[in-house]
Order: sequence, then C-alpha cells, then structure tokens
Amino acid sequence: MQLTPELIIGSIIGLFTSFLWAVSTNVYKSQSKEATPIAINAMKMWAAMVFMSLIVIIPFRTTPFYVPFENMIYLASSVTIGLVIGDVIYLTSQERIGVSYAFPIANIYPILTYIVAIFLVNETIIISRFIGIIVAVLGVTLISREQAEKNKRNGMKKFDALGIGLAFLAALAWAFGTVLLQIGVTGIDPIDANFIRMLFGGMIFVPIFLGSIKLGMRLPTRRSAKIVVAAGFLGMTLGSLLYTYTVKLIGAPISALLGSTSPLFAVPISIMTLKEKFSSKSIIGVVLTVAGVMLVILAI
Repeated sequence: MQLTPELIIGSIIGLFTSFLWAVSTNVYKSQSKEATPIAINAMKMWAAMVFMSLIVIIPFRTTPFYVPFENMIYLASSVTIGLVIGDVIYLTSQERIGVSYAFPIANIYPILTYIVAIFLVNETIIISRFIGIIVAVLGVTLISREQAEKNKRNGMKKFDALGIGLAFLAALAWAFGTVLLQIGVTGIDPIDANFIRMLFGGMIFVPIFLGSIKLGMRLPTRRSAKIVVAAGFLGMTLGSLLYTYTVKLIGAPISALLGSTSPLFAVPISIMTLKEKFSSKSIIGVVLTVAGVMLVILAI
C-alpha cells in the first residue's frame, strides 16, 4: 500500500487519540470510588456534547454546518451501537468475569472491524494487514492482561459463558460502530459529524442516568464530577473528534487498531506516575503491538 499523506497524518492523529484515551482512562479509574461507571460515561458524554456545540457555532468556521439526513442516521447509529450499547455490554461483562478476562476478549474488535468493513464498505482484503492486526491485538492483549492481573482482586472462579459472550458482543458492537462512523462521515466535516454523535449520545444517556438514580445509583461528588468533566474534555471531546478525523482519513479498520493501542501508552504512564514495574510480558506486548501497527500501516 502506498504511504500517502492521508495515511501518515491519519495514523499520527490515531495514535495521539489513543494516548488521550489512555490518560483520560487513568483519570476515570481514579474516580471509580466517587462515581459509578454509568455516571462517568454520562458526564463525559454531556461535557463533550456541550464542547462540540460550542465548536460547531464558532464564528471563524470556513464552511456552514451541513449533515444530510442519511449521514445523520449512520452517525446516530454509530454512537448508539458503539459508545452506548457497546460500552454498557462491556461493563456488564467486566462485572461478571473481571477486567483481566473481559478486556482481552473485547479487544479483538479491530479484527472484527476489518471483517465488517469488508462486507459493508468493500474494504480491500490485504493479507499482510490482516496479519498485522492480529499481531497488534495479541500485543495489546498481553499488555492489558498483565496490567489487569496486577489490579484484580478476584479471578474468574468458574466458566461464565454469558460473561464471555457479552465481551465478544461488545467487540462486535464497537466494530459496527466504527464502520458506521466511516460511512456517516463521508462527504461531511468531521466536526459536524462528531457533533451529531455527541448530541445523540448525550440524549441517550439522559434516561439511562435518571433510571439508574431511581434504581439507587449514588450521585458523584462535586469534586469527582469536575475531574471527570476535565478528563472528558481530553478523552471524549478531543478524543472522539480526532478519532472521527482518523476514520475519515484512513478508514475504520486501521482507526480501530490505532484506537485499541491505548494500553501501549498506559504502561509508561503507570511506570512514571504510579512507579509500577514492568514485566517481560509487557515488553513483549509492546514489541508485538508496535510491529503489528507498522505492518498494518505499511501493508503491501
């Protein structure tokens, strides 16, 4: 595959997006005792909706807001399936079988994204790229499994078919969400596309949040809410906007792979900030991830 300017720029943006997600995820984890996962997801989505609304109406834009109804349907579907349904299913799986099992299973979504893209958007089948995706996924899985096992309290005591199935279903939801985003952003400004995604995502979380409160969910503290909103600006607002640009420039399969590499950045962050020691598995995982990403980007 020719190394075009779009591929280079899109890959750089995709890796930077993954870095932002790694930073924000660490912040979200630090607030897990003060706010529930649903509250955190709702707050970061609402914050992103507000920020994207401001970005859309800025006076120095060179083009007017424009999103055809057909694109709007695909964009709304992408955020509903990927960021709402996929995340909720994953959290359910994580509660049943633990992070060290749920995350590696769900993290096969770049492979599924490539397969879905082949059928929905006629993605070209390149064997070396497919191999690269598998190698990178194995690397990310090693890193995430190693990190999760350090933090987990209870392992999976028995085989949980439902929990494993939900993790796989979450991966499938993320894959479809990414491919639908590629279709929805075609021919329009990524800023407008991401505004539609955050708008629908924010609206969907309103009944989810209110329903959870009625079921007994505790409200986050004011301090925690401020921290989540600030992290949400990096992870959800900038992250989702840059990810939309990435998908538009280089397509869903490569974008999904680059987006899944956040554990690659989480390792040095945890080493520097938490003074954690790295293991041989983490080193092997980093090497495999980098090799897989390079093989995908430079696929022939």
